[in-house]
Amino acid sequence: MKKRTLRLTIGLLILCLAGTLLGGCMAASPASGASAASVDLSSGAETDGTPLETTAEDIVVLFTNDVHGAVDADIGYEGLAAYKDWMEEKTPYVTLVDCGDAIQGDPLGAVSRGEFRVEIMNEVGYDFAILGNHEFDYGMEQLASLMAEADARYLGCNLRYTGEGTSPVVEALEPYAMVDYGGRQVAYIGVTTPVTITSSTPAYFMDEAGRFVYDFYGSSGEELYTRVQEMVDSCRAEGADYVVLLTHLGEEASTAPFRSSDLIAATEGVDVVLDGHSHDVIPCDILQNAAGEPVLLSSTGTGLVNIGQLVIGANGNLQTTLIGRYPERDGEVEAFIDGIESEYEATLGEVVAESEVALTTASPEGIRLVRSRETNLGDFCADAYRVMTGADIAFVNGGGIRADLPAGAITYGDIIAVHPYGNTLCMVEATGQEILDALEMGCRATTAETVGADGLAAGEDGGFLQVSGLRYTVDTSIPSTVELDEMGMFAGCGENRRVQDVEVLAADGSYQPIDPEATYTLASHNYMLKQSGDGYTMFTDNTLLLDESMLDYQALITYVADELGGVIGEAYAEPQGRIQVIG
Repeated sequence: MKKRTLRLTIGLLILCLAGTLLGGCMAASPASGASAASVDLSSGAETDGTPLETTAEDIVVLFTNDVHGAVDADIGYEGLAAYKDWMEEKTPYVTLVDCGDAIQGDPLGAVSRGEFRVEIMNEVGYDFAILGNHEFDYGMEQLASLMAEADARYLGCNLRYTGEGTSPVVEALEPYAMVDYGGRQVAYIGVTTPVTITSSTPAYFMDEAGRFVYDFYGSSGEELYTRVQEMVDSCRAEGADYVVLLTHLGEEASTAPFRSSDLIAATEGVDVVLDGHSHDVIPCDILQNAAGEPVLLSSTGTGLVNIGQLVIGANGNLQTTLIGRYPERDGEVEAFIDGIESEYEATLGEVVAESEVALTTASPEGIRLVRSRETNLGDFCADAYRVMTGADIAFVNGGGIRADLPAGAITYGDIIAVHPYGNTLCMVEATGQEILDALEMGCRATTAETVGADGLAAGEDGGFLQVSGLRYTVDTSIPSTVELDEMGMFAGCGENRRVQDVEVLAADGSYQPIDPEATYTLASHNYMLKQSGDGYTMFTDNTLLLDESMLDYQALITYVADELGGVIGEAYAEPQGRIQVIG
């Protein structure tokens, strides 16, 4: 790794950093010979804004998680590299690690399928990284290529392949790594959440016959805990003085029993857990393991809003804190990122597909229709959602479709302009009645006319639903009976409905009447299904089958490439008759 020189006086640093460190805490490691009773659990108070004291004998572990492509936001990679340089002036024992979801999350990552992100991480000088759920979003073949390109060693003890032959991804993973710091041995163990299979793209974990050939020791919490405990015991047997788990587990209640706190409570011999996945900001928490001993837990949030620092003191004490701002920037990393972003701008012009037809949000006269009528572009987007998730039905809000696609060559930039917000695909179980309610909500403003007296689009609503896997009729002569609460959120609907004749696409290609009592799988994005976007409250408590997998525009690109052979054909020349408006 490159080492860069950055000189700052300590006095200047303390002045610039005043108030920028979040609360940290300290514990005496059982490995250091101190008993659990010696830990001061009150030491999690806010710091006074100065950096953690560091001596030449201390081990410093800098950590990031859930960067999601935020290259130069907040502290940025440039600030991280500069801070790393400054730490290396204090002690030779500095290690930089990432706890997952680093290569996905913005257009720059998507158009390079993670390559730009890995190149930047190489420049910053990461030593270890683990796989978050979104590292899998570009498929196993691409992930194996990225891991080979990375300078960081990828750690992961709980990804297993049960198919024929071998998996390049699993082969490239090391379950743990031991590092010698002047005679002190620190073990780093990688752990990826078992919910990755449903929070990335399930098909990527299957063979050609549709059988799952990957798993994360996730049949139960006990299976995961046993696997991690085996790795901890192996590290201790090899002479580890300290064991640090690099995890992508998070603390979301819905992911129990696979949360970082669950793992800590069920295992022994771990000193520190540096976590990711749920985007929690945890400067330091002290939890008890299965033996009643203290374990430090820390997580930085997301998007480089903070970087984390673990200090293993020469006296055996362990401290973590978060650094929320750093005034310096590493000039070499900054220049490197500028070069990458220039390359990205050029990449936006690369052709990724061809279209035999123009896909549009508007009428031939230029009146916007995507928020009040079915359009061929709406059909295309909804089909991409449904096919890429394997759902029965897919919804796309018309307000989220922001640009047309031309006939002829289609570039990365064209696709990203259609879905510029970077929402992520989700899939839930939904009853037929919930789907009917959603359709009624989306059509509450629809009018028989498409053009108003002012010559602009009439009856628009950003929540109007473009659909795949079903068809229906809107009778605009029936007044909407949708009820909204004081915040404009769906609160209910009367019996007299304007959405009628709703039919669901069956496996044989026929359409069958929707059953209000039946359960269907519904795909959309996190904005609608998890965040109640456009007022859709009926799905927020539903069972999530796919949780924030690929980005919405990535789904469009992958759909064209993998399902349509790179060409959008005549089937999308006109709207396909899924939504009829009468009245």
